[in-house]
Amino acid sequence: QVQLVESGGGLVQPGESLRLACAASRSISSMYQVGWYRQPPGKEREFVVSNSRGRSSYADSVKGRFTISRDNAETTVNLQMSSLKPEDTAVYYCYAIINSRSYWGQGTQVTVSS
Repeated sequence: QVQLVESGGGLVQPGESLRLACAASRSISSMYQVGWYRQPPGKEREFVVSNSRGRSSYADSVKGRFTISRDNAETTVNLQMSSLKPEDTAVYYCYAIINSRSYWGQGTQVTVSS
C-alpha cells in the first residue's frame, strides 16, 4: 500500500514551464509502474506518461515537452512540463501500480492561460 500526494500545480502562461511532484509514503523503487494521468475540464481522464523498470512512455500530445523523473531517494516522482499550452490545462494525478493494484493521488490543478 502507498499514499501519494501531488504538488506544484498552478496558473502559468502559454510557453512557460512547471514542475509537478508526487511524494510517495514509501520507496517507489520496488513499484511495478509509476506515472501521471490528467483530466481536462469536462473530459475523461487521459494518460500522460508512465515509467516502468527504467523505461518511460509518453502520450503523443506531451512528447518532447514533458519529462518524468525520480529523485535520488526514490520517494518522489517528478513531472517537468515545458512549453505549456492552454490544452494542457487539467487536474494532474500521479499513480503507482503495486502487485497489480493501482493507487492514486488526489490531484493538482494546472491552468495554462494568458
